Amino acid sequence: MEEDDSDDSEVGLGDFVETDEESGGEDECVTLEPQRLARPLKGTQAQPDRSAEDDANVRTAQVQREGAERQLRYTPHVVTFPGAAGKPSGMSGSQNDMYASGIPTANNPYAPFSSRIDWELARWAKLRGPGSMALTELLQIPEVPERLGLSFYTADELNEIVDKRLPGCPRFVRHEVLIGNEVCEVFYRDIIACVRAIFGDPDFTPYLVFAPEKHYTDARKTQRMYHDMHTGRWWWATQEEVERKKPGATIIPIIISSDKTQLTLFRNKTAYPVYMTIGNIPKEIRRKPSSRAYILLAYLPTTKLERVSNKAARRRMIANLYHACMKKVLQPLESTGISGLSVVTGNGTTYRAHPIFACFVGDYPEQILVTLGYTGKCACCKILHKNLGDHAPEIAADLRDLTAILDILDSFDARPEDFLKSCAEAGIKPVIDPFWINLPYTHIFRSITPDVLHQLYQGIIKHLVAWLIEVYGAAEIDARCRRLPPNHHIRIFGNGISTLSKVTGHEHDQLCRILLALVLDMPPLESTISPAPVVRCVRAILDFLYLAQYPIHTDDTLALLDEALARFHADKQVFIDLGIREGFNLPKLHFVLHYSQSIRLFGTTDNFNTEYTERLHIDFTKDAYRATNRKDEFTQMTKWLERREKMHRHAQFVEWRLVQCGAPPEPRSLKWSPPGLDLGRRLHLAKHPSVMGVTVEHVVTKYGARFFREALARFITLTNKPGISRARLEEAIWNIHLPFRKVSVWHRIKFVQQDPLTLKFKTADSIHAQPIRTDSRQKEVPGRFDTALVNEGSGGITGITGNHVGQVRVVFSLPKAAHSILFPHEHSVPTHLAYVEWYTKPRSQPEPNHRLYKISRLVDERGDPICSIVPVKDIHQSVHLFPRFGASAPTEWTSFNVLDKCRTFYINPFSSKFMYRTLY
Repeated sequence: MEEDDSDDSEVGLGDFVETDEESGGEDECVTLEPQRLARPLKGTQAQPDRSAEDDANVRTAQVQREGAERQLRYTPHVVTFPGAAGKPSGMSGSQNDMYASGIPTANNPYAPFSSRIDWELARWAKLRGPGSMALTELLQIPEVPERLGLSFYTADELNEIVDKRLPGCPRFVRHEVLIGNEVCEVFYRDIIACVRAIFGDPDFTPYLVFAPEKHYTDARKTQRMYHDMHTGRWWWATQEEVERKKPGATIIPIIISSDKTQLTLFRNKTAYPVYMTIGNIPKEIRRKPSSRAYILLAYLPTTKLERVSNKAARRRMIANLYHACMKKVLQPLESTGISGLSVVTGNGTTYRAHPIFACFVGDYPEQILVTLGYTGKCACCKILHKNLGDHAPEIAADLRDLTAILDILDSFDARPEDFLKSCAEAGIKPVIDPFWINLPYTHIFRSITPDVLHQLYQGIIKHLVAWLIEVYGAAEIDARCRRLPPNHHIRIFGNGISTLSKVTGHEHDQLCRILLALVLDMPPLESTISPAPVVRCVRAILDFLYLAQYPIHTDDTLALLDEALARFHADKQVFIDLGIREGFNLPKLHFVLHYSQSIRLFGTTDNFNTEYTERLHIDFTKDAYRATNRKDEFTQMTKWLERREKMHRHAQFVEWRLVQCGAPPEPRSLKWSPPGLDLGRRLHLAKHPSVMGVTVEHVVTKYGARFFREALARFITLTNKPGISRARLEEAIWNIHLPFRKVSVWHRIKFVQQDPLTLKFKTADSIHAQPIRTDSRQKEVPGRFDTALVNEGSGGITGITGNHVGQVRVVFSLPKAAHSILFPHEHSVPTHLAYVEWYTKPRSQPEPNHRLYKISRLVDERGDPICSIVPVKDIHQSVHLFPRFGASAPTEWTSFNVLDKCRTFYINPFSSKFMYRTLY
């Protein structure tokens, strides 16, 4: 027996090798959908694929990425700003104490409302409830106010309580501006009052940052780390300038955003809101609309000056109007940014603060308007329009000369006749008094921040999708969209993407997750040019897109960001050769050259995404407009917003009275975690199974777990005898008898993550394993069995090594009564198990052009799938797979059968930002 066993190895999946066969190849006769042909090609030279040299480059890039990703998880070595910068200057009463002094509270925590129900109904009416007429009609129902003990009987009486008896918030002021022969209105608030309101909000007190810091990944301080605004270089450099004149200062970085938005669909009614927030609040709080870290600062005039017939004069007048209004709003910063002012946090700590205009957040038209530039040029640097398509980092680093431009603007009074000529020579619009001209410590061309939504998703990605459709044809692109397998993070575009119109940023985000699958394994274009450069361009742009959205960066990851952009520029010529483009002089494509510089200055791009302010339009403009009677609407909108803010502030106060018992908020001592780098996830299964008792026969037939009995017997044997040889294992399997007929089954595995600030859990990922069923309309819903990444025991949080891809067929638990019979030696057996059909292990490095890992179904010599029972706790995350379509997607494939029909796949690293950060 010992001699027989010596030749047998322990059982493992490594004995099975990868196969390259796939369905739909040239040898198979497949009927294709009509007119799915590549676009005819204009004359060009063939471009060779990369091979050995490119393999070496990919391996080098893989090693660099691995090292860079590892550094992101290090606890940083922090260097604090020396001296008294950011230190408090005294103490006073807390904001809640000051608020309470304005309300005769007595023993009533809800005052000025008489009771809890009085307060709750008032809060519902102002924050969630219907219009004022509906509220009044409700209160006019006989005995409703009396039975509820309300202190108001109509909506007007409630408004009077809010207006006169609740402590105030920053009030709006109406100001008239004469432009030409037209009188325009601007509604704005005192920006200093707004700064004090945000800085003193008790909810933000535990998290405020008062001084800049330098974060390093190592003790030798060789690698900088950037995330929140205080880790960027701008705050540190500005703090040094302020400290030379006024030591002990606390800088409040002012972040301004403006964006015109549509209020109605038919009447062409618009609003021009200006939002403000401060960089002292961490970005994880700032980016959530529910945190109310942004405040509406102003409504600017939306006039089109249609009475001015000369278009150039009209554009100049609109620009001058914008800057005149913004100067009126921001003028208090000119003095307080230098001299400072006293501000108080929520717990009563006093600081000498210097509010300084730091960043402007806006789309391309707003950037051009702010910097006095011309459409078609860069808002920040001096590059010529004809050179916008060049990969020229050295030119992008050379920003416009602010001193020279300020000299030109100052020359208006002395030489008004030469002003227009000087502005034209400098490439700026002749705006006499831009709002930033006297703002201290402000370099407007450096203050323009990246705009991921409009520059990447609505810009470069939008162009790229259009180019690909033109290259390969809409029919083939749409056919591939319809045949991708489902996943928690993936939207299946059942009608394709070529007919989409008015595509949102969210839809472009979903497109990016599948974009590479639409160009993989395409045939040579007219047999004269390889499709490889197109694939490399798509991969490079997607790498740049995902790296640009990293919530934390180091100098190494920024080098990867720049390298991804360089890869696109190296292969972009293919679109010119194909006749798709004549050039790449696109301002949005050029501006991405400024991304790494901006991240080093102000922190990562999620500090300034215009997607946040786009969301604010709903709360601050559209909802406010719907609450008006459409007459003198901005007066009503500002009053409506003031009342809502008062109710929100009073809700804070009531909660403080009831829960905090008068104690000021104390900062929580939290373990440092990389901001936004949500690598920590927790597996979660429902307490009760989806189906209590599923027979083993149904597990085999309905769930497709064909070898369930054999796999379970194998699992039982290996659990009881971990070191058993292959020969003995095969013999022992047939001696296992299952003492049960049914198992409990779960149809979904969830992965939840915890918000580091609110400590609340949300679903971050899920894996489905559910058979065919009928919905409420008796319509058949196809089964869905997702693929997942399973830890073999040596796998880590990141990387492919030690992890194995498998398709989850059934998630189940054994009857408790069977445990003692099947596992007599008191082995610790997991409660939840999963039947998994395996794919081959990927090669050590990805393919050279698209840089994806290729896998195939793992089968035995009979063609049957290799399967195992694994503990559910070993399942790491869901995995989305790109089918290897070949030259054209087979018509018999669908989204629900492609995992069974196709044999070879590529692992999709773009299914989510989490997947991209963990798989490389």
